[in-house]
Amino acid sequence: MPRIGIFILLLAVLGSGIAQAQRIQVGGCEIRRGSLCTNKDLNGAQLPGVDIRNSQFTRTVLSEANLSRATLDEANFSMADLSGADLSGASLIRINLRNARLNGANLAGANLGNAILQNADLSSADLTGANLQEADLSNARLNGARLDRADLRRANLRAAQLADARLRDADLRGANFSQASLRKADLTGARHERTLFNQARIEGCIGCP
Repeated sequence: MPRIGIFILLLAVLGSGIAQAQRIQVGGCEIRRGSLCTNKDLNGAQLPGVDIRNSQFTRTVLSEANLSRATLDEANFSMADLSGADLSGASLIRINLRNARLNGANLAGANLGNAILQNADLSSADLTGANLQEADLSNARLNGARLDRADLRRANLRAAQLADARLRDADLRGANFSQASLRKADLTGARHERTLFNQARIEGCIGCP
């Protein structure tokens, strides 16, 4: 066989091996791009670095799961339970997390650009250094969450709950905090030019305008 033919064959074999490596079976669910894993119990699953973009995990339990550095872009995790999960450094661009439970989750350094987080529970979550540009966090619960150095430019936090949250040195430019609760929140060093705080509750807030 000519050398170029052998080289192409080797590439095909290697590519097949990589694809198989991404197909992990957990709790009766095949973990891969485009997975359909709704209403499953994957509590504590160890899935660091997996690529499950464009997948469906609606109502699935992934509490305490390890999804650090994973790719979940444009996936649907609405009403999923990710409480206490490790999503640090993960890519969650345009993910649907509407009504999801993320309380106590680690999302430090995660990319949540344009994510849908309406009515999500992010109480006590760690979002340090996370990218939340243009994310929809309306009516989300972020009480006690850590958002230090987070990028919230043009994010929608209308009527969100941020009591006791930390947003030190966060970028809030153009964000909407109308009717949000920022009671005893800490915005020390945060940038908030062109940010909306209409009817926001800011009793005891440090750094609020």
